[in-house]
Amino acid sequence: MVEIPKRHVSLRTIVAGGAGFVGSHVCDRLVAEGHQVLCLDNLLTGRIENLRHLWDHSRFAFVMHDVTKPMDLDGLLAKVSPEFGEKWEETGRRLDCFLHLASPASPKDYSRHPIHTMKLGSLGTYHALGMAKKYGSVFLLASTSEVYGDPSVTPQPEAYWGHVNPIGPRSVYDEAKRFSEAMSMAYAREHGVRVRIIRIFNTYGERMRTNDGRALPTFLTQALQDKPVTVFGDGSQTRSFCYVSDLVDGMYRLLLSDETGPINIGNPHEITLLALAQTVIEQTGSRSSIIFEPLPVDDPTRRRPDISKAATALKWQPQVELRAGIERVIPYFKAELAALEATPAYAQ
Repeated sequence: MVEIPKRHVSLRTIVAGGAGFVGSHVCDRLVAEGHQVLCLDNLLTGRIENLRHLWDHSRFAFVMHDVTKPMDLDGLLAKVSPEFGEKWEETGRRLDCFLHLASPASPKDYSRHPIHTMKLGSLGTYHALGMAKKYGSVFLLASTSEVYGDPSVTPQPEAYWGHVNPIGPRSVYDEAKRFSEAMSMAYAREHGVRVRIIRIFNTYGERMRTNDGRALPTFLTQALQDKPVTVFGDGSQTRSFCYVSDLVDGMYRLLLSDETGPINIGNPHEITLLALAQTVIEQTGSRSSIIFEPLPVDDPTRRRPDISKAATALKWQPQVELRAGIERVIPYFKAELAALEATPAYAQ
């Protein structure tokens, strides 16, 4: 069984991509567990607002950095406050954990930044693994269910090799993550780096952007404004949605374990996108109708994780049921929309 100690006081941890939706929640968990957290982000899709509540915490620091560029610990620590740097040095120059979450994750974002997405999966992973190798760190790679492509097997187990179009519009993300996994395993085999690979399935929660482009934030944003809810295709394609606190718990358990992975983390409850749209309209009390648009190229028809490995190796199961999770995030999306409507640019 994977035991979760109360705190890991004095562990030194870097989180690349820590200003993103998932990354910021990971930073929260690590700080709460006692880690000294150095967050790196170039804010391509991340937001400083996701980290404001950690800004004055003595065990947290943020550095603007793009991990596709070379980095070294001395240079990074030179950019933080003296107090944080001194605390990092209290037990010597160490780096215990490196979590690589840096990448656009929604089709809208990686379509807008295709080359940088590929560079984050290749150069970014290379630089991060170099740091882990130098300091003997545990290296956790945030991979994705997209490595399975449009699967011919459901639910998708980790042993399934996938069905991916290597030159399609989604390939910049799919192949970047597949390369990241291959690079990580090469470093594990050749250099003994303690690699942990998590394959993340659809996740939702607070701090998602209203214009994220993924199904659930799009449905919520449209429904809360009584606008037509847009479903692609006939809505029969399925997804499995995991609440962010469940994902972060699975990720933390993997970080503490001796499992290399890959390990799927997601909620195995499968729902069609049409049913999801109907659920969102019902739960928000919206007057929205549903409209249908053409299905995007290479859009997966099924997405459901086999989590038996996570259940056995990590003693992990998702705790938040979808309707309860949607209920939790509705106030957040209402507040985000209200803030947007109050800005002059939005009003124009």
